[in-house]
Amino acid sequence: MAQPEDKIVVGRLGAVYGIKGWLKVSSFTDEPENIFSYNPWTIGKGKLWQTVNIVEWRRHNKGLIVKLEDVDVREKAQLLTGMDICVSPEQFPELSEDEFYWRDLVGLSVVNTTGYNMGTVQSLLETGSNDVLVVKANANDAFSINERLIPLVEDQVIKSIDLDAKQITVDWDADF
Repeated sequence: MAQPEDKIVVGRLGAVYGIKGWLKVSSFTDEPENIFSYNPWTIGKGKLWQTVNIVEWRRHNKGLIVKLEDVDVREKAQLLTGMDICVSPEQFPELSEDEFYWRDLVGLSVVNTTGYNMGTVQSLLETGSNDVLVVKANANDAFSINERLIPLVEDQVIKSIDLDAKQITVDWDADF
């Protein structure tokens, strides 16, 4: 099976560490250690996916290593290197009403305060100062713009996010 559609990638298994089945972990979570608060993991690549339980983890130098259930030898761990680590959305903490996950914003339409439909959120970028919405413009965009980068700055640029209506209202010029 392909990556389960209901799962979210939160990291990747790296190289084998030692001879007892430990693996290095690349975490994509804000705080790297938070990846271990999700258990079990669904790991895999391509069409091969499996559920695994974390037995133990620890910091090692500047990285993280993990011991998975039933992975007791280096050779078995080697088969898992490079696999994505996924979890189901239900494993994420509940957010307050004014908070959201990036994945919740992808696919929302973006409309400016004058009512101009600027397109649909394709992805988000993390920059040093603030996050940025990557908005794919509509095919018939009046300004012939393919993509807009809109800072995710609440109150100044982002006026409202309505997940139910699937719309973000922004104070942003349509020709920018």
